[in-house]
Amino acid sequence: MKIPANKIFFLFCIGWMCTISPHATSTIPEIRSNDGRHALMVDGKPFLLLAAQTNNSANYTAALPDVWPVVEQMHANTLVIPVAWEQVEPQEGKFDFSFVDTVIAQARDRDVRLVLLWFATWKNNAPHYAPGWVKLDNQRFPRVKTPEGKTLNSLSPHYRSTLEADKKAFVQLMRHLKKVDRQRTVIMVQVQNEVGTYGSARDYSETAEKIFQQPVPGKLLTDISKEAGTWREVFGKDADEFFHAWHIGRFVDEIAEAGKKEYPLPMYVNVALRNPYNPGEPGQYSSGGATDNVIHIWKSAAPHIDLVAPDIYFRDHKTATRVMDLYAREDNPLYIAEIGNDQPYVRYFFDALGHGALGFAPFGMDNTKYSNYPLGAETMDEKVIKPFAELYKVFGAMGSEWAEISLNNRTWGFSEPVDTYAPDKALWNAKGSDEEIKETRAPEDYTQRQNLGDWTAEITYGRPAFWIDPPKGNNPASGGAVIAELGKDEYLVVGYRARVSFSPSQALDGEQYTFERVEEGHFENGEWVFERVWNGDQTDWGLNFIYQPHVLKVKLAKYKTD
Repeated sequence: MKIPANKIFFLFCIGWMCTISPHATSTIPEIRSNDGRHALMVDGKPFLLLAAQTNNSANYTAALPDVWPVVEQMHANTLVIPVAWEQVEPQEGKFDFSFVDTVIAQARDRDVRLVLLWFATWKNNAPHYAPGWVKLDNQRFPRVKTPEGKTLNSLSPHYRSTLEADKKAFVQLMRHLKKVDRQRTVIMVQVQNEVGTYGSARDYSETAEKIFQQPVPGKLLTDISKEAGTWREVFGKDADEFFHAWHIGRFVDEIAEAGKKEYPLPMYVNVALRNPYNPGEPGQYSSGGATDNVIHIWKSAAPHIDLVAPDIYFRDHKTATRVMDLYAREDNPLYIAEIGNDQPYVRYFFDALGHGALGFAPFGMDNTKYSNYPLGAETMDEKVIKPFAELYKVFGAMGSEWAEISLNNRTWGFSEPVDTYAPDKALWNAKGSDEEIKETRAPEDYTQRQNLGDWTAEITYGRPAFWIDPPKGNNPASGGAVIAELGKDEYLVVGYRARVSFSPSQALDGEQYTFERVEEGHFENGEWVFERVWNGDQTDWGLNFIYQPHVLKVKLAKYKTD
């Protein structure tokens, strides 16, 4: 029997398509923005990064068995892990991507996405993860010099030799990812790690000084609406730091631009923060990195960087939440690239979601027997993992739906605002133990109010479910809630160890207000699936979230009393 040529072609096409992974032709991940809100699009849908970041040196095949169990226990959908320059180009011009291939394959087997961290010219200010042929050749790859002529262990951004060598390796990495990762397991790449310099505001070498005396680049002047002049004339006392930030930003941007020409994944930089309330002087913090005072410089210098992401290791509520306020901008999607993995940090997950964050990545989530205490937990165990797992499990079940809601609707996040710690952690609070602190706290200290428009939300902490007694706070501070506006008088509410109540924002005349309906449920394929109605004991005193998070769809209403 002779088969017509057109049918042969059709059968060939069907057979060919069947050999390709279902994700093989999926769209490349991208950042999408909508009226100042943002989402990471993966496989064409909004994606919420519920991430686990490893310790720095877990980026070897031998360490991965100590990584995946924690990822699984956390219910994380993304692993954030380094790829080091020294690892992929140990000898100049000879590349080895075997670890990249291994981690992609293992992540794919577990249905986990990857964010890769390019540790190269900068890793926490220094070239520790650059190959030996780079970090041992200070003539070809010069370091920063202080005003006194001291050489620091931070590579200068002013030398093409360093830039070209780093860029060449990064281009090879992105070219390799395009070739081997048609399934889009890797969804984002961090370019460098905590760039900047400790110990000096900038490079004061002879080469840097000549550039510093030149006029400020026209692009920067235009972008920030400044008149022409030298760096000192335009920026005065900030000139040294702004100069360093501009040139590091340009360095990083050129690497990102070259990498995107090979494979245009979303790319970001992370930030070793300065304290927004007590910043100190440049060089006391990582000068030249995208700290809150130079975000505008970085936005001009690095247009190929999709977002600037804070690394939050401030335990106290006031500072941690202020950082989110500063980095969640209309021109900058918030992504918590790193955050401490100890108990006090967990509740900031709610604040991040309220700011429309793309995701959340606690640091040091593996069993490699390393701890960065006091920035994180002293040891890695179930007690550390469980609080993250409880939240990730709930939001993982509706990650795409939440990201879609966040892209298109207003959201508000809240976390318990009083910093109380168990007595053995009293070193974190000058007032001493929890008990001593709680004796001095008024109920208002455990109360947050937010105007939502027609309604005002009140979130309180440490209240028994059936009591009107004033809130006393949880011990330790651990509560939080997030609210998303779904439509008129309708909200999605998720909370943990908190009470959420609503009242009209305007005084009522001849009206009362009530919960019209409170549904607990979940999402399936983008649709809300009803499970049960909360009423009576569950709503008479507000919405009490006690032992575990719940997902509620809340409809509020007013009614006439005359």
